[in-house]
Amino acid sequence: MLNIWGVMLFIRLTWIVGHAGIGLAVVVIAMATVVTTITGLSTSAITTNGFVRGGGAYYLISRSLGPEFGGAIGLIFAFANAVAVAMYVVGFAETVRDLLVEHNALMIDEINDIRIIGTITVVILFGISVAGMEWEAKAQIVLLGILLIAIINFVVGTFIPAHDKRAKGFFNYQSEIFYENFGPDFREGEGFFSVFSIFFPAATGILAGANISGDLADPQSAIPKGTLLAILVTTIVYAGAAVAAGSCVVRDATGNLTDAIVPGTVINCTNAACKLGFNFSSCATSNCSYGLMNNFQVMSLISGFGPLITAGIFSATLSSALASLVSAPKIFQALCKDNIYPGLHVFSVGYGKNNEPLRGYVLTFFIGLGFILIAELNVIAPIISNFFLASYALINFSVFHASLAKSPGWRPAFRWYNMWISLIGAILCCGVMFVINWWAALLTNVIVLALYIYVTYKKPDVNWGSSTQALTYLNALQHAIRLTGVEDHVKNFRPQCLLMTGAPTSRPALLHLVHAFTKNVGLVVCGHVHTGPRRQALKEIATDQAKYQRWLIKNKMKAFYAPVYAEDLREGTQFLLQAVGLGRMRPNTLVFGFKKDWLQAVMKDVDNYINTIHDAFDCQYGVVVIRLKEGFNISHLQAQEELCTSQEKSAQPKDIVVNLEHSDADSSKPSSKSVSETNSPAMPQDQKEAKGSSVPLNVNDQKLLQASSQFQKKQGKGTIDVWWLFDDGGLTLLIPYLLTTKKKWKDCKIRVFIGGKINRIDHDRRTMATLLSKFRIDFSDITVLGDMNTKPSKDNIAAFEEMIEPFRLHEDDKEQDAYEKMKAEEPWRITDNELEIYRMKTYRQIRLNELLRENSSTANLIVMSLPVARKGAVSSALYMAWIETLSKDLPPILLVRGNHQSVLTFYS
Repeated sequence: MLNIWGVMLFIRLTWIVGHAGIGLAVVVIAMATVVTTITGLSTSAITTNGFVRGGGAYYLISRSLGPEFGGAIGLIFAFANAVAVAMYVVGFAETVRDLLVEHNALMIDEINDIRIIGTITVVILFGISVAGMEWEAKAQIVLLGILLIAIINFVVGTFIPAHDKRAKGFFNYQSEIFYENFGPDFREGEGFFSVFSIFFPAATGILAGANISGDLADPQSAIPKGTLLAILVTTIVYAGAAVAAGSCVVRDATGNLTDAIVPGTVINCTNAACKLGFNFSSCATSNCSYGLMNNFQVMSLISGFGPLITAGIFSATLSSALASLVSAPKIFQALCKDNIYPGLHVFSVGYGKNNEPLRGYVLTFFIGLGFILIAELNVIAPIISNFFLASYALINFSVFHASLAKSPGWRPAFRWYNMWISLIGAILCCGVMFVINWWAALLTNVIVLALYIYVTYKKPDVNWGSSTQALTYLNALQHAIRLTGVEDHVKNFRPQCLLMTGAPTSRPALLHLVHAFTKNVGLVVCGHVHTGPRRQALKEIATDQAKYQRWLIKNKMKAFYAPVYAEDLREGTQFLLQAVGLGRMRPNTLVFGFKKDWLQAVMKDVDNYINTIHDAFDCQYGVVVIRLKEGFNISHLQAQEELCTSQEKSAQPKDIVVNLEHSDADSSKPSSKSVSETNSPAMPQDQKEAKGSSVPLNVNDQKLLQASSQFQKKQGKGTIDVWWLFDDGGLTLLIPYLLTTKKKWKDCKIRVFIGGKINRIDHDRRTMATLLSKFRIDFSDITVLGDMNTKPSKDNIAAFEEMIEPFRLHEDDKEQDAYEKMKAEEPWRITDNELEIYRMKTYRQIRLNELLRENSSTANLIVMSLPVARKGAVSSALYMAWIETLSKDLPPILLVRGNHQSVLTFYS
């Protein structure tokens, strides 16, 4: 009540009645009350939805809408309260100055007297507030008593016979005056909305109770009751005072007793004053000093004892100043504790048993003092009102938003609210902001938006279960369900990848390359198969889930992390192929890294690796195998760094991932051997430290480390070579096109290589150019390879045979029983018959590698059709040897095979 009642009650309300009339004055009060009542209901709903800590409006908004809106409002609301101290103190100082002027007792001059009185006043108020809430509460009770006595004094005065006050326009309650003053009489350019804008600040202050929520014994009960009762009582007093003043005092009066009408005199006058015995018609041609329109001290005139109204003005200004002086530091302290603005954390420190924000008090004191010394707040006052209104608008919007999000956690004990009324309240607050002062409203919105963008960009590490999170989930759920009812269409196809990274941090190059052609286009799910002891693996999955998803977000990777426990890699991948995704938002392409260590690995793992590719085709997935000659797996380097860090006992925490892929004999370690080499070169232990605590890397590891970041750089004016050897639906063409739409790859040109016959090279080139034009894919060159089926060189054939020798069965040299037993035990072995049947296909892979090295050795990236062997017909060792031969000693290469579903179309 103290914060709502201000100087407006005593020195502006009667002026508003004079301009707007009793009827519209009550409408003005009612409109302001509608806004504050709706906001009071919304505040009550939020404060009864869980325990309320200190921080007032900031706490309510930040916990409801999240740190973005809360951080923006918290800062400007704390600042507005700090400047409001200056506003109220200057209002008090001006009243004291007027008394000094009246008694010819000015100290220096009018402006400097305001500064001197204001400074002394704010120092005293600062002392009271620093003394603690107990002293502040006692001071408030005294001020409330004075204010109530002043109001009672005014009411009593309306019934005391006027006598000598009649010349100044006061006639007690008269029906003639009521009827005359009921309608409006706007003068000097004033209108309904200008009068409303002057009155509305008198209705603010409804959050004074919420602002000291941390000091209340039971804020959940006290804030709703206190806020709504305060609005009710203050509204009745405002409306009652408006009606009383409008019924007792005429609009214009001269103050001259000589204007009394002598009985029997005939005059041409019909207004209320004439009927009551005074002729103030001279006021129509000259300025009068009395009446509702001309005298701001009408309430002093009406009151039984004038000095009590002056005491009421002092009480209203000082109590509001004191409330603001206490509110601002507490709001600011709560904001700083949440560390939304890291530089302000120093103000979060509290002192004493009540955790008083002394640093905040000092800051508020100097802000208030600075504005007091200006002593001219006509420009700043509307901005402060707009800051308050912005807070009210967001409180109302918080309730609407929380109700709209349908979060199970939104269940306030206060039931008398409605989400749509809260929305109307938010819109009304925004409307009132522009009515009061359009440029101040615009400035407020710009400041809120700027702070919102800053906090959104900084992404503070907080999780308050805000309604923004709840609504984001609800929207995602509704859209996912809606998408389920939409049939797939070739025009909307996008590669949605299940990327077998293992731990995402261990293969950054693989992740960055796939992210390059899926960012803002398609889904990426990082699959991680944990093996080993079940209990340990499940425990690691629980910790990894949050850890790696946080790492993906931190590194701006638009991807999900999906760990799974299984007996081996193939089983885990089968689980992921079948279960990952939601409705239409599920992967359609399986992406692997090439298994670089397959020649040294246990062949059962190689067999699982190859069979996983067949499983993907069985599940209607496309397949992409990516090879980087340096390899992908850097987990052993991270493990080395972690070891050095732990030895140094460094205090700086790092998001390090230990090696999850030791030798296969160590089955107790979780494994994700799906993408890259599992056995890494040994680290040199005997070398001296080169820099800090890091051990120098050998040449291979240095190359691996450089290669791991190569896709994070701009690729320059290079080429992406597309070797389109099979029609698999167009995935081989779509991926390079998507890459060239990204910033890092946009300068790369697409070159297309196709197979053909020597005597039809020009025809095949024209046909392919026409096809690519229809697909609307830009290309720089098309090369038709007429010599693709030529026999490869003898040296390369010999090298291939030498590579596969350890995996051959050599059944012709064995007895049938021994051969059949070995074939049953080791189905991955290559038989002589199989080698003969697929000799031409073997030559083709060797020859393609020769052509690749001849034509694409300088390309930034090669995208090529993946050769596919019939399941069960070609042994795993032979198929792996084909891929090894095809892709060795080349730039980064993507071996792509679609599932024969069309992904490109001619039609619009």
